[in-house]
Amino acid sequence: MYNPQLETFIRVANAGSFNKAAEEAYITATAVIKQINLLEDSLGVKLFERTHRGLILTKAGKSLYQDAKYIIQYCKDSVTRAKNAMQEDNAIIRIGTSPMTPAQLLMQIWPKIQEQCPDLKFQIIPYENTPENAREILANLGKNIDVVGGIFDETMLDLRRCAGLELSREPFCCAVSIHHRLAAKDKLQIQDLYGENLLLMHWDWSHYVDQLRDDLWRNHPQIQIVDFDFYNTDIFNRCENSYDVLLAIPGWANVHPLLKVIPVEWDYSIPYGLLHSPQPSESVKRFLLAAKSVIK
Repeated sequence: MYNPQLETFIRVANAGSFNKAAEEAYITATAVIKQINLLEDSLGVKLFERTHRGLILTKAGKSLYQDAKYIIQYCKDSVTRAKNAMQEDNAIIRIGTSPMTPAQLLMQIWPKIQEQCPDLKFQIIPYENTPENAREILANLGKNIDVVGGIFDETMLDLRRCAGLELSREPFCCAVSIHHRLAAKDKLQIQDLYGENLLLMHWDWSHYVDQLRDDLWRNHPQIQIVDFDFYNTDIFNRCENSYDVLLAIPGWANVHPLLKVIPVEWDYSIPYGLLHSPQPSESVKRFLLAAKSVIK
């Protein structure tokens, strides 16, 4: 469904070397180089700078790298959709999961949901948490993925063109490197954050985050607020490597093995629940009603 040279391109970009990519693919380095040359010729762009330190993606290469991963995953998802259509099983609830949208809470209440809807089955559909995937998946819930468990508010639902069922309120916590001075604490006071860089999602992403931001700006200027654009593993890596503090929720405690998520003595939280299509199928409607009754 797509040019297989894209997979070779991604493998080379990840490895930073033709030889390493060849070893991973069990082919010769010459074959890998030939595929990359053919891909560059067909696209009319240069994808790699060849240096004595290895291969470096050009600007065109970086752009294609992000899109190629999306294209490959989308094609795989298309096959999944086709297979699901063949099964004609409308009682399967497909749950999307990623490091930022883990399905643990849903798995905890699943036995009770099945008591009410014994015919429902579920499939876990993993996906990579990228801005492109977030836009595509949430705007098309019901096609390949029916529900995603995550944090949200009305602003985010409008932006992503989906609906949400609130299951709980998750308190805002702080994630820090296990080597950070604050990692020795089991609970933080706001004053513990004085002198620290606090990573917050950019303004107008969520009014719950913006309320916290306003409070800190007005009453705790000793905390340096640093904006970022998207929650994914990169921001968790940045938190660990830079020793900055990252705003988090308890459900992300296992996202990064070298980070500790610590509760904070403040009254700020954000809704957590099930993101779904504004026009869910009948099976998804039953599932949502059962989930709502279980939480009550």
